[in-house]
Amino acid sequence: MNLKYLTAGLLFFVSSSVFSQDKPTNYAQKIPGTNQEYEMVAIPGGEFTMGSPASEANRNADEGPQHTVKLDGFWMGKYEVTWDFFDLYSFKNMEAEMAKRYPDDEKSVAKTDASTRPSPPYVDMSFGMGRAGYPAINMTQYSAIHFCKWLYDKTGVFYRLPTEAEWEYAARAGTKTAYSFGDDPAKLDEYAWYKKNSGGTYKKVGTKKPNPWGLYDMHGNVMEWTLDQYLPDFYAKADGVVDNPYVPVTELYPNSVRGGSWDDDAAVARSAARTPSAAEWKMLDPQLPKSEWWMTNASFLGMRLVRPFKTPTPEEIEAYYNPELIEDY
Repeated sequence: MNLKYLTAGLLFFVSSSVFSQDKPTNYAQKIPGTNQEYEMVAIPGGEFTMGSPASEANRNADEGPQHTVKLDGFWMGKYEVTWDFFDLYSFKNMEAEMAKRYPDDEKSVAKTDASTRPSPPYVDMSFGMGRAGYPAINMTQYSAIHFCKWLYDKTGVFYRLPTEAEWEYAARAGTKTAYSFGDDPAKLDEYAWYKKNSGGTYKKVGTKKPNPWGLYDMHGNVMEWTLDQYLPDFYAKADGVVDNPYVPVTELYPNSVRGGSWDDDAAVARSAARTPSAAEWKMLDPQLPKSEWWMTNASFLGMRLVRPFKTPTPEEIEAYYNPELIEDY
């Protein structure tokens, strides 16, 4: 089958211990000139069965047929990206504040200002649900991609959103059940914030149990952007073992979102559950001047980063950070 995929990864400014004894290990990406770092978990490459069996409770038609996927290894964020991290990108005054705190850091985030970023919102984009330690929300996929580009500019390390296949592989963490802990939704309270237990708000990241690979909030808290266009019948196109599947975005809507949120029922938090993005998520434009590119009023939607083990070419990096649809966002 003719599927495009991205393979990208290590560039520079990362400790050699990450590749100790030729086996990638967990590490924390420090953001130069700040007190922020982002923990990354090494996810070994391998094969898994993507999608859900017809017998799975609350299964949707777009989760099948099941098919075998082979993935290269990658790192994935241990937690969802928090406001503490995202605000460094979103607001120039945050960079200036960090420059005051770390005046001698030659790699200060304030030393360069070439990144494209949103204009300041006129409302609190957390909608009063909390900021320090809480997941960043309300960004469009376009904004999430530019956040990754900003991080690349600051660190020299290539980061991107996960593909749908990478996300599900990491969420399952070697399991074949509806959730990473089994099939019983009654246990979801131990692993996720969702409609039943959230009290109507998101929560600080990492406050529930992690999945078997040490990733937190893969079920619930906030939904997470993936790299792919959402195609409801995509799995039906699989032929044999599919290597690194990825559906390039050719239309503005819908894109694939995963994980379920604080405002969703348990069924949406299943490992195989897929959610298409929608134009209605951008009904409110909370910016001055107004721009539909950057932010949404989707308070249930956030992001998590991936860094593939394989080194990308400069052309691949440029293509990822400057998608063809950039003028249509």
